[in-house]
Order: sequence, then structure tokens, then C-alpha cells
Amino acid sequence: MSIKDRLIIMNFFQFFIWGAWMITFANYWFGTKHWHSEDFGVIFSTMGIASIFMPAVCGIIADRWINTERLYGILHILCGITFMSLPMVDNPITFFWVILLAMIFYMPTLALSNSLAYSVLTKYNLETVRYFPFIRVWGTVGFIAAMWITNLSGNKASENQFYIAGITAVVLGLYAFSLPKCPPQNTLDKEKKSLMEFLGLDAFKLLKEYRMALFFFFSMLLGAALQLTNAYGDTFLDDFRYQYPDSFVVKYSTIILSVSQISETLFILAIPFFLKRFGIKKVMLISMLAWVLRFGLFAYGNPEGGGLWMILLSCIVYGMAFDFFNISGSLFVDKSTNAKIRSSAQGLFMMMSNGFGAIFGSWTSGLLIGKFFTDSDGMKDWHSIWLCFAGYALVVAILFAIFFKDKTERIEAN
Repeated sequence: MSIKDRLIIMNFFQFFIWGAWMITFANYWFGTKHWHSEDFGVIFSTMGIASIFMPAVCGIIADRWINTERLYGILHILCGITFMSLPMVDNPITFFWVILLAMIFYMPTLALSNSLAYSVLTKYNLETVRYFPFIRVWGTVGFIAAMWITNLSGNKASENQFYIAGITAVVLGLYAFSLPKCPPQNTLDKEKKSLMEFLGLDAFKLLKEYRMALFFFFSMLLGAALQLTNAYGDTFLDDFRYQYPDSFVVKYSTIILSVSQISETLFILAIPFFLKRFGIKKVMLISMLAWVLRFGLFAYGNPEGGGLWMILLSCIVYGMAFDFFNISGSLFVDKSTNAKIRSSAQGLFMMMSNGFGAIFGSWTSGLLIGKFFTDSDGMKDWHSIWLCFAGYALVVAILFAIFFKDKTERIEAN
């Protein structure tokens, strides 16, 4: 089996784990356990909380002390065991702590999977910009496959979704030990080192550089936008049941949303072309404008009456919005750092986007929606909500266009 195929398998199951439960989790929470909505937002924030410190910490460990593939495997095995214990939890407070533990193990593997792929590709003299998008696209395929399997097998509201995720995580953890060895690159030597170097915090020096500091700041702001669509997309479509109870969109809302992931697979493959032709700044700016379109189309879309195309187009646009920043951003970080801090830098990127960004997005949006866009009967004004989100993304895009400067206009694929 070729090295590309082995990395494809890793990416497929990496995101299969996430897709098995994240989109359908609300159905288990409300439909099966009948727990309160005020606790749900806190549960969703566990991904952000774990992403604040774990990707950076694990990146440092991988750069300094443990082979990346070994750490990656250990984390997945621990994650899988934790996931399989979730069905035994019978109250929301304990559920919060258990799923937080699962996220502490899982979230750093997202950054580690990137650094692992970059290290292996470099080791085999394969250009990352050319090959990584084609490998990473199988992660999105895995996410889609998990969504469909969980839904079509009748486990949309069942605890079996956690068993599916848990068993897959354990299998992937064991598989990781068969991957090519990626030993630490930033090991201690006889030279005198600063405290930052001794502790493995070298990647945080990137924040001293104006360009990189701005990049990570905007990563946080775009991470907030991603959290908005993950948290509210399915609920938004499901609320159409009051107007269109027999609509296909209402009955199969999760399947409709999977169009977003299908779109990802296409736009990932387009990344090398866009990076080479337009450069990193323009590609990331396209992503931000795509978020404006994503939210704006949701604001005016509906299942019937000629508005269905807007919902579907919004899902298609999502692929560009997500990939052109998250995947291109990951490649930008890889090209802007050296091998000694590769894992740490990817962890820092994950910390800003999926950590601080996710918490900022979930907490702020929850407060705004509850105070300004929800009536006394609990009904949400989705039109105004999505327009508010679109305005936020537009402001971010304008600020990025003005302030972010990058001398390396294009990332070439050799």
C-alpha cells in the first residue's frame, strides 16, 4: 500500500469519528435524554475549551519528546474508551465532564493529523501543497459517511452513535502505530537554550511577528463563524416544521446539511490551483466572503416557495468558506514554520480557530440570540439571526483585506 493510501485511511477515520456524533448529538440530547436546552450550549463548548490548550500542548510534546504517530495513536485509543462510556451517563452535569475528557483526547489529534501528514510527505519527498489536499479530502468523505451511517441506521437519536465513534477511534489509534515513524525534531542538544526553547514553546514566538499574529487573530474570528453554522444549522432547518411539516428538508435536515461536506470534497481539490494563481491572502479573503454568502442565503432561504435553491447553494458555498481558510491556513502555517516547531505551530493554529474561536462564537451567539432574536414563546427570528452573522463575516473580511499583508503572495506546488 502506498504512503498516500495510508494517509488517506488515517484522514478518513479521523473525521469519521467526528461525523458519527457531532451533527446528530442534539437529537440524542433532546429527543432521547430530554435534557434542558440551557445545558446544551455548554456541552458544545467542550470542543472549544479542549482546543484552547490541548493542541498546543500535544504539539509541543510531539516536537520535543514523543513520536507524532505514537502520541496520535495513544490519544485516539483514550478518546475511544471515553466515548464508549458516554451512554452510561445519566445526567447532564456528568455528561459535560465526560465529553470534555473525550474532547481533550480528540481535538489535538486534528492538528497532529496535519503535522503527521506533512512530516510523512516531506520524508518521502512529496510536495505538501500538491498532495495534502487530495489526502485531506478523504477526511471529509469520512465525515459524510459517518453522518449517513448514523442517520440511515436509525441511530440519529441513539447512544449507538457514541459506540460507533468510540470503536472507530480505538481502531484508528491502533492503526496509527503502523504509520511511518515521525520522531521529535526539536530535541534537546548540548547548546544552551532559552526557557522558551527548553519548555518547547518556540511556536508561540510566531505571535511576535505582525503577519503571523494577525493571521492567528483572524483564525479565531473565522473559527467563530464555523461554530455558528455547526451549532445552529440543523436547528434552523428543523424549525421549518412549523410552516412546512411535510417538507423533505425538515424530515431529512441532516442529509441536506451533508451537502456542505460533499461540497468540501470539491473545493479541497481546488486549493492548489487557487493558491498558485491568487496567493494565500486572496484565497483566505474569498473564504471570508463565502461566509457572508453562506449566512445571507440561509437568511432568505426556505424549503418551498422558490427558496430551496438558496438553502442548497448555501450548503455548496460552505465548502469554499471552510476549506479556503482552514485547509489553506494549515498549509500557510506549514510553509511559514520550520520542521522543529511544525506540530506546535499546527497546534497553535487549532487553538486559535477551534479553541478561542469556537468559544467566542458559541457563547457570544448564544447571548445575542437569546436576548435579541428569541420571542417569549421561544421562537427564533432566523432571518435576522443569519443577517447578523452575515454582517459579522463581512466586517471580518473588510478588516482582513485592509490589515493583513503577506509578502509570499503565492504558495507554489513543485
